[in-house]
Amino acid sequence: MASVLEIKDLHVEIDGKPILKGVDLTLKQGEIHAVMGPNGTGKSTLAQAIMGHPRYEVTQGEVLLDGENVLEMEVDERAQAGLFLGMQYPSEISGVTNSDFLRSAINAQREEGDEINLMQFIKKLDKNMNYLEMDLDMSTRYLNEGFSGGEKKRNEILQLMMLEPKFGILDEIDSGLDIDALKVVSKGINELRGENFGALIITHYQRLLNYITPDFVHVMMQGRVVKSGGEELSKRLEEEGYDWIKEELGIEDETIAADVE
Repeated sequence: MASVLEIKDLHVEIDGKPILKGVDLTLKQGEIHAVMGPNGTGKSTLAQAIMGHPRYEVTQGEVLLDGENVLEMEVDERAQAGLFLGMQYPSEISGVTNSDFLRSAINAQREEGDEINLMQFIKKLDKNMNYLEMDLDMSTRYLNEGFSGGEKKRNEILQLMMLEPKFGILDEIDSGLDIDALKVVSKGINELRGENFGALIITHYQRLLNYITPDFVHVMMQGRVVKSGGEELSKRLEEEGYDWIKEELGIEDETIAADVE
């Protein structure tokens, strides 16, 4: 049965300041959801809160993965349960090679005695790196160390393809990419698309959605989802911007700073 990720009435604060003010979203495996919105509307906070960043305090609501409350899990348990966060600014980790990191991450999701066979791992790694047009020597380099912005983003998608999570939460994975890198990153996400994978793609720009067709598009303003639709919504946003939504809903200040109580 397809897994379901439910975000219910999620309220999040940073240093006592409300950022998310009641987000409701339901994702099923097999679906690609895009979350769009102007800067400062809470999009990235949503991703960080789901994955358990310590700076983000959930004050109300829940995030359920197949009925289990993700918010009660440690960060590593959330990953083991099948959630993956693709970050806007991935960290560099010196002393840990890319391949060692990936193999450890895969094995962390498996039972003891069921670790991935080394030859299987190398075969899968080479296949996915070739698919993403990555130099094979990147597997022996330290994780993200000295990688360009585009290489880091490809590496995030490589991790996604190697780990095959139930849901990928991709936070502005397209920021800073040139058109060629954008196409490759999109190709990787489309390769995973299917009944065993769902994605929440947080993006500022329509251009990523030219290559990954979303099933659902959600617009965030003032720390909550204010409008949802299909692919046509993202296209209209590209053509007309966000002002028509603000006008339609009587919103003057779309940022989280706005008093919407």
